[in-house]
Amino acid sequence: MTQDELKRAVGEAAAAYILPHLEEDSIIGVGTGSTANCFIDALASHKHLFDGAVASSEASATRLKEHGIPVYNLNSVGSLDFYIDGADEINERLEMIKGGGAALTREKIVAAVAKEFICVADESKLVTSLGTFPLPVEVIPMSRSYVARELVKLGGDPVWREGVMTDNGNHILDVHNMKIASPMEMETRINQITGVVTNGLFALRPANILLLGTQDGVKTVKAD
Repeated sequence: MTQDELKRAVGEAAAAYILPHLEEDSIIGVGTGSTANCFIDALASHKHLFDGAVASSEASATRLKEHGIPVYNLNSVGSLDFYIDGADEINERLEMIKGGGAALTREKIVAAVAKEFICVADESKLVTSLGTFPLPVEVIPMSRSYVARELVKLGGDPVWREGVMTDNGNHILDVHNMKIASPMEMETRINQITGVVTNGLFALRPANILLLGTQDGVKTVKAD
C-alpha cells in the first residue's frame, strides 16, 4: 500500500471506531492535515448520525462544510466525546510531535476538551524517540527572536518558518536537533518561555488510542 492508501485506511478505521458511539447530538473534534482529511472524507457519508464537528483549523472547517457537516465554535460546546487527528511523530507512549500544518495551538485546545483522543497515522510516523521531526513552536510575532535565543539555550536550532502565519496570527519556529529525553518536561519548559503560545509536543495530553496504518492492515495501539 502507498502512504496515501495507508492514510485512507486509518481515516476509514477511525470513522468505523467512533460510529457505534455517536448519537444525534454528538459533536466530534476534528484535526488538521492529510490524514485528518481522510477521516473527514470517511465521515461524510455518516453525517446524519451526529450533530456536527469542531475543527482545529480553518482548512478543516472548510472541508467539513464542503461535505455538509455543521461546524461549531468550541465556546458553544460543552464537551467532545472524540478528537481525531494525525501526528508528525508518535512514540509507544502515544506522545506526539504535531504542528507541521501550523495548527498546533487549536489542536491542543480541542484535544484538551475531548474525552478520547484518537491519533490516526501511517507506520512511518511511529518512532522510538521524538525529535527527528523539527518541533514547531508557535510564538507571538514580537517575541520571535527572544524565544529563538531561549530555545538555543535548551539545545535546539530554531528556524523561523517564513511566510507562514497561524490561524491565530502568530509565527512558527521549527526547532531542529532538539534532544527530547523527557517529552512532558520539555513541553512544560518551552511553554514557560515568555512569548510562546504553545509548542508541538503533545505529551501532557497524549493520545488515548493510535490507529496505525501498516502493510498488514490497521493496528490499534494503546499507550503502554
